Amino acid sequence: MIDMFYYNWQVRDDWFHWCENLSTEELAKKRIGGMGSILKTLFHVIDGEQLWINQMNNTPVIQKNIDTILTLQDVKDFSHSTKSVVENFILSWEKEKEERLLHITKKDGTVLSFTYGKIIRHLISHEIHHIGQLSIWARELDRKPVNSDLIIRNYI
Repeated sequence: MIDMFYYNWQVRDDWFHWCENLSTEELAKKRIGGMGSILKTLFHVIDGEQLWINQMNNTPVIQKNIDTILTLQDVKDFSHSTKSVVENFILSWEKEKEERLLHITKKDGTVLSFTYGKIIRHLISHEIHHIGQLSIWARELDRKPVNSDLIIRNYI
């Protein structure tokens, strides 16, 4: 499982590098789909990762307002500050965690329960889903997207 996080992080870092050639205005420009902009979509992926992992870890979730993310460096810094917690959690994975339940209480009082295993698989697929969104936006900008082909990457 950790190999898929390494894959996602490698692709994320490639997107950060790809974004360095765009202006802050272009990165923050309102777009259809995703979280509405390249910067906010990258932030959303990282924020979701830390939110779920911190909840499973029973540690405080970082409460960061998406509207405070104004530059690519803000997103990179957030990614860097959260990655070690996620990595430590995944590296300490034990089979018993697969079926452990995390209970989430929604604002309306409804309680939802998810297994840790399902949450981990969601995190992996969630980032891959948003890689697709970034790729579409890259094409709309007449730019070649990051090659996210897993089979050709050396991510372990």
